[in-house]
Amino acid sequence: MTSRDHPRQPQIPETTETTADGGYRQHRFTPPPGATELLLIRHGESQPAFPDQPFPMTDGRADPALAPQGIEQAQRIADRLADQRIDAIYVTSLRRTAQTAEPLARRLGLVPHVERQLREVGLGEWEGGVYRQRVAENGPLVQRMLAEGRWDVIPGAEPAGELAARVRDAIERLAAAHPGQRLAVVTHGGVIGQAMALASGARVFAFIGADNGSISHLVVRGSDWVVRGFNDTAHLEPVSGRTVTAAS
Repeated sequence: MTSRDHPRQPQIPETTETTADGGYRQHRFTPPPGATELLLIRHGESQPAFPDQPFPMTDGRADPALAPQGIEQAQRIADRLADQRIDAIYVTSLRRTAQTAEPLARRLGLVPHVERQLREVGLGEWEGGVYRQRVAENGPLVQRMLAEGRWDVIPGAEPAGELAARVRDAIERLAAAHPGQRLAVVTHGGVIGQAMALASGARVFAFIGADNGSISHLVVRGSDWVVRGFNDTAHLEPVSGRTVTAAS
């Protein structure tokens, strides 16, 4: 295993302060100089899948629009982040991410950039909405996928190594382009799970199932990645019709 497989965890920055009487306070995390903060936002809930109505495809992936619950979640995200410093917004080539980012982009006066390498995991023969049906049926192949923690158990799905490589490269490229800045990156559940696994060295499915509209937090400087938060949904409760799926 090389350092390219799992980014190296950096040392905690020195932020210890002393009190007036000479005591030492516990340190508080501070991003190291030049580090990039990435708020990885899972898109809002998308339209239901029906067996006889496959989703349209874009960039080799299912491309449903947001459901009404997802539109509500997008507004909750904007309410949560509009008062924070956000230097740039990124979305993927799939419309549910652009629709999720739209309220926040409008509030901040930013135009989202498209980063197609952070598009959802390729699900092969289970694209177009089939994945949701198969998971609901919980057949042997789904059970094997979960037991092995690999999307490429699905016939024709994106190989694990290729997924890890593109997610890692995309995040490092964004971090290199925005040193010292904070990015809102609206992406997908499978990609967020992969990014968290790369940062922590955990198995990929340790972070499966980030909620729609959730916020996860990475701090990246070169090959140093730190997980600062996963699946923050404080801004979403309560939200009607909540549905969670591991990907898509």
